[in-house]
Amino acid sequence: MRDKKLVRVREVMKTDIGRIDGAATIHEALEKIRRVEGKCLIVEKRHEDDEYGMLLVSDIARKVLAKNRAPERVNVYEIMAKPVFTIDPQMNIRYCARLFDAFEITQAPVIENGAVVGVVSFGDLVLKGLMT
Repeated sequence: MRDKKLVRVREVMKTDIGRIDGAATIHEALEKIRRVEGKCLIVEKRHEDDEYGMLLVSDIARKVLAKNRAPERVNVYEIMAKPVFTIDPQMNIRYCARLFDAFEITQAPVIENGAVVGVVSFGDLVLKGLMT
């Protein structure tokens, strides 16, 4: 039987992530998404007791494009997901994949010491995690 190397989320997550304020427009969000590698933005907390949110390209497709809404007239807070599941950077990628599957999510922020340090997706888990 082959020994499987333990791969942690920290090793496969994206660290070049975009961030945006919830009051920004979807048009502004799309401009930021173009500049980052991923297909999501982290929505910043408004205050210390708030939670992070996420804006996915798929949210924009379903809630703006498909409904024929103007991106200049829709704010991020109207369509973002909040609160969101967060992942510890030390988590084994196999458990992360199981968590994603159980809750039918495809990506999540990686939180360390209360701050977002990256984003991990199914693609990262498979393409980077299984190839190491």
